[in-house]
Amino acid sequence: MQTRPKNEFRPYVPSDVSMREFTLKALFLGLFLAVILGAANAYLGLKAGMTISASFPAAVIAIAAFRLPFFKGTVLEQNITRTTAAVGEAMAAAAIFIIPAFVIVNIGGERLWTTFHYWETTLILLVGGILGILFIILLRRTLCVDAELPFPEGTACYEIVKAGQKGESGASLVFGAMGLGILIELFKNSSGFTIFQECKEFLIKLPHSIIHHFDTSKKPLGDITHEGGIVFQTPLASPALMSVGYIIGPKYSAINFSGGVLAWLVFIPLTLFLNPNLASQLSSAGNVVSYQNLAYSCWYNIVRPFAVGAMLIGAFYTLYGLRKSLFSALKGVFAKYEHIGNITGRTEKDLNLKSIVIIAFLLIVPMGFLYYHFCGHLMGAIAAAIVLAVTAFLFAAVGGWLVGIVGNSNQPLSGITLASLIIAALIMLAVGVKGISGVAAVLGVAAVICAAASMSGDIIQDLKVGQLIGGTPWKMELAGIISVIVMAFILVFPLVILHEGNILAGGIGIGDAKLPAPQAGLMAHLAAGIVGGQMPWGLLVMGMFFTVALILIKAPSPMLIAVGMYLPFETTFAIFIGGIFKWIVEQKMKKQNYTAEEYESTENRGILVASGFIAGEAITGVLLAALVLLGVPSITELVTGREELGILSTAGGWLSLIVFAIVAVTLIYLPFRKPRQA
Repeated sequence: MQTRPKNEFRPYVPSDVSMREFTLKALFLGLFLAVILGAANAYLGLKAGMTISASFPAAVIAIAAFRLPFFKGTVLEQNITRTTAAVGEAMAAAAIFIIPAFVIVNIGGERLWTTFHYWETTLILLVGGILGILFIILLRRTLCVDAELPFPEGTACYEIVKAGQKGESGASLVFGAMGLGILIELFKNSSGFTIFQECKEFLIKLPHSIIHHFDTSKKPLGDITHEGGIVFQTPLASPALMSVGYIIGPKYSAINFSGGVLAWLVFIPLTLFLNPNLASQLSSAGNVVSYQNLAYSCWYNIVRPFAVGAMLIGAFYTLYGLRKSLFSALKGVFAKYEHIGNITGRTEKDLNLKSIVIIAFLLIVPMGFLYYHFCGHLMGAIAAAIVLAVTAFLFAAVGGWLVGIVGNSNQPLSGITLASLIIAALIMLAVGVKGISGVAAVLGVAAVICAAASMSGDIIQDLKVGQLIGGTPWKMELAGIISVIVMAFILVFPLVILHEGNILAGGIGIGDAKLPAPQAGLMAHLAAGIVGGQMPWGLLVMGMFFTVALILIKAPSPMLIAVGMYLPFETTFAIFIGGIFKWIVEQKMKKQNYTAEEYESTENRGILVASGFIAGEAITGVLLAALVLLGVPSITELVTGREELGILSTAGGWLSLIVFAIVAVTLIYLPFRKPRQA
């Protein structure tokens, strides 16, 4: 009897089987989901500083959709839909991590952008996204086959797809949670029909303390009366943020919240305690400064630059921790190309590799013109284009390799972007490009590289899922390129809607406490500091040494702690609450002695519920912001003629407990329900 070689791989759909795959209905459904999931992740990324993988909800929705009597389709059509849809999240991550920096940057009162420039934004996302796909096509077989990487999230997504073919469906979990998320957001958003208060704020005054100061010989120097307080906020009544905490788990949600605790319960009270005259100093111009405003100013102008320094070291420490993987990636990328030109099977055919190389180089040309448009300096534009060409390929390769090891959700995209930004900034300084124009060129380079690295990570994971299913690579690659083109022209709209809607609602746009955009803020600070010459270096250096101290005591994920300091306290608090919900689920599974298969199935159902909550709240948030832009301040005012209902101020805080109860019951109970059979 003949035995199959150990290394021979057989996909779910064998390569010699032909079935419908790249169809219009599969492509259009994928594009529709890409827009929805992209807008939702843009909202989530600006609010919480992180995005969630769209592969799982997209796979489940595709399975459900292709079972409908009028929409029946094959597993390979589902694969095309999922691949097309997942691009939305990857492009959203690229957009929110750095594009808002163009709006946030302010050098001596001079703004780079006051709103998003459509064509510049579109070109950056378009070129970056396509470069990411093209570069990863060159590396597909190296990463998916030769390197034998585990692809943890890709494998999990394949198991969901495979289970879906047996009749198991989680679509009701996604859509049910999405409906709940929509309803809750309508009743808590200030632009909706508001009856829930998102959070409550309390001032805890500290007692007066007289400090007797003296020198080293104990000679009295004087007495100073110190006072202060702690501004404490309850967690945001946000299903989306709690779902983020649920997805990342109790460990990482607690680490993230520890940054909020340090910022709001340690550093800000300490700053105000050490300068008891700050309120009178700021009131000298006739302003009446409340303690809450003092705390906010300290967070925004002192703690956040401190956190930028902490994130800087944290990002490089993260990359250092992955140094073996990085070197393996670069080594593996150039190691094996003997397969090119010897491919015959359907499941091994990529788009034409020679054409890919030519198109990739041609795409660098329009970016050179864009950089010249930004900085008006020919050598600077040429240098920026060269940096882009080299680093985009290297970081796309590294990003793809890391996804194969740790999964797309754990790809250190901000660290990769930060490294590219610093390289570009130093080169701009070397060729003499400074000021606001130099900042624009630096951000432009980093933005394209961010998009390329984000897309490379997404598409390589989808290609791995496709390899396991038996999809045709060139069809998946083409679907991804089409989705990138569509998303590049669309994604700017949710950014504009959220930015302008926040301004009309009384905020400052992106960068406001409700849309802090931590990664973009970090990029803006560094670009303005290095190239524009505007940086609170003292705070930055202190933040850097703070992370060094965290590294010395082997604190887990210093980068995540720093991000927690940069975010509003009520945001990290809500994420932490979601982590607690996940901890309860994990404890329940341990108590009931779940098998590995039962554990994975329950965890996947929980992720689907959380994904539905995120999509529901985020989409509603974008739509309500659009309503404000159309001249409707809120649904409350539209229906009742009043700015707010009386119940909001009297009982809105207590009523918000209903939100926490609904989310808790849903995230803890529903994952344990057995899936329905189709």
